[in-house]
Amino acid sequence: MEKKILIFCFFFIYAGTLKSQEDFYTHADTLRGSNTDERAWWDVVHYDIHASFYVGDSSVSGCNVITYRVEKPGYLLQLDLREPMLIDSVVQNTKRCNWKRDGQAFVVTLAAPQLIGTFYTLQVYFRGKPQVAKLPPWDGGLVWTHDSKDNSWISIACQGIGASVWYPCKDQQYDEIDSASIHITAPENLVSVSNGRLRNKSTNGNGTATYNWVVKNPINNYNIIPYIGKYVNFKDTFMGEAGILDLDFWVLEESLTKARQQFTQVKPMLRCFEKWFGPYPFYGDGYKLVEAPYLGMEHQSAVAYGNKFENGYKGRDLSLTGWGLKWDFIIIHESGHEWFANNITAKDVADNWIHEGFTTYSENLYTEFLFGKEAGSEYVIGTRNAVLNDKPVIGVYGVNVEGSGDMYYKGANMLHTIRYIVNNDSLWMALLRDMNKTFWHQTVTSRQVEEYMISYLKVDLQKMFDQYLRTTKIPVLEYKISKNTLHYRWANCVEGFYMPVDLIDRKATIRIYPSEEWKTSEYKSSELKVAPDFYIKIKKVS
Repeated sequence: MEKKILIFCFFFIYAGTLKSQEDFYTHADTLRGSNTDERAWWDVVHYDIHASFYVGDSSVSGCNVITYRVEKPGYLLQLDLREPMLIDSVVQNTKRCNWKRDGQAFVVTLAAPQLIGTFYTLQVYFRGKPQVAKLPPWDGGLVWTHDSKDNSWISIACQGIGASVWYPCKDQQYDEIDSASIHITAPENLVSVSNGRLRNKSTNGNGTATYNWVVKNPINNYNIIPYIGKYVNFKDTFMGEAGILDLDFWVLEESLTKARQQFTQVKPMLRCFEKWFGPYPFYGDGYKLVEAPYLGMEHQSAVAYGNKFENGYKGRDLSLTGWGLKWDFIIIHESGHEWFANNITAKDVADNWIHEGFTTYSENLYTEFLFGKEAGSEYVIGTRNAVLNDKPVIGVYGVNVEGSGDMYYKGANMLHTIRYIVNNDSLWMALLRDMNKTFWHQTVTSRQVEEYMISYLKVDLQKMFDQYLRTTKIPVLEYKISKNTLHYRWANCVEGFYMPVDLIDRKATIRIYPSEEWKTSEYKSSELKVAPDFYIKIKKVS
């Protein structure tokens, strides 16, 4: 158990409003986690973020010019900005708007009528000292540190706490902006890196410089991130399914030699994931790895990397099989999120298993890509050590509450099990590729993903999804053997649970179809041997 808890702790993503499912939820939880009336009537389209970072006092100030489209009548508009950050003013069409603070949100009263189907802009001026991250990226916020040569090194990690920790926005996953422009101003002896492509750099004549980065594709709020430090850049290209993909690597000067060697893992990773998932989703913005002062995050087209240029997870193999030391965990896992989290995004954080389950599953696909199918299976099966079954994988909707950290490895093992139920790797690959095509640059719900998989595979998986995602129970195959006859049934399962299982009988594989009622089958072995790819428990009964 101690080993299991240790592994789990590495993966637990802390959310600022995370609660147990029995907790009472507040007005603030609803404001943060739901599509409130003050959010529902407008569709955010573009952010033009201007942010200045002041080394002297660790403060930030700037303006976010928000473009949105009116979907239905409304005049009260909710913006999110966490304390102690402040809004100075809100302006539309040169007119100041009134606003009032409601905890971590601001409700803006717009001065002019908002016509349905029309695009508007809102200038929101902000300032303050963002909450400092206690343990980034899990307990997130502003990260203000120094490199080994005492140069300032600044970034933000905010998936759990939300992008509103540093700039005003509509801080919800369900409504992504279609594009962004990010202007980062910092001391001119430092380099400012962000998402997308660098449009220009300007020197301001006051000891600062501004870097303007442009994102062409839809992007989550929490993925928009500044990286400020003594960066150097080297480049490469990848000939992928959609043409030439530009690769950019931004690392501290002192890390250049190590990075050139370690980042050779990027091309095989891209080759593997394009094979399984389809084209990299953001060719227009390119692919970047950016050295960060924390372990890593899936920041779209600017993946944060802080794994010290070594294989494994900080030098550890989280599967306990040895396979996890054959590749760099952060490069593989965080880049896998470009397909699952950034391309396909959960509308509500309660469904974040879509991000983490599929991306964790990508780790064993990459292991398989390098070392064969058996190695990939051994890796994902080994990660079952990390499953706690403390609470359901799916969290509580509408209040910004994720489910269990089991969304990682329980989610991955569920998917691995489904692959072996389907028993057709061509169909399985086609599913994963078509999923990224069908939900291309979209936000989705767990139900959408479940129904899509059931329809595409033509296999009834609903009870499996209910079992593994909505309960803490692992199904138990109860059995007894007498005179070459196997008696078996499901226990510890949801009502009507359905899942076939493969057994090994004297080197032959046989498939059985248990139910909650006892069934029988011919079986010549004296002990039951279940194919290990099926994530279940077995129990011999008298």
